[in-house]
Amino acid sequence: MKNLYKTKVTTHGGRNGRTRSEDGILDMELKKPEGLGGKGGDHSNPEQLFGAGYSACYGSALEAVAKKHKVDLGDYSVTATVKLGETDSGNLQLSVILDSYLPGVDVETGEKLVNEAHEVCPYSRATRDNIDVTLNLLLDE
Repeated sequence: MKNLYKTKVTTHGGRNGRTRSEDGILDMELKKPEGLGGKGGDHSNPEQLFGAGYSACYGSALEAVAKKHKVDLGDYSVTATVKLGETDSGNLQLSVILDSYLPGVDVETGEKLVNEAHEVCPYSRATRDNIDVTLNLLLDE
């Protein structure tokens, strides 16, 4: 694999710690959410960070496939809903719902773009066959 970009992020203290990127741009305290027995509050957690990364990466994949098909996405957005659950065997497991809002795009084109973006997105490829990912297409009424 030819490396295009590399970064390092270090977290001390896990879910109740601090995470910092090597360049210092990302530097924040983390708190375990109330749903996992923590205090929550005004701090982020790994699931939020994963959702931010996935929705941004998938949005870029949408842009790339739309450009390839000469489709203007307009003021599009991608919302990632990340769930942390427990399997029957007691292991923790993520699932993700990706809601792609593509205003002005018809259903057939939208479905094509959403599915193709899922094939090329690095996050989608990394999670394929490991977690449940649901793709939703949201259009203007």
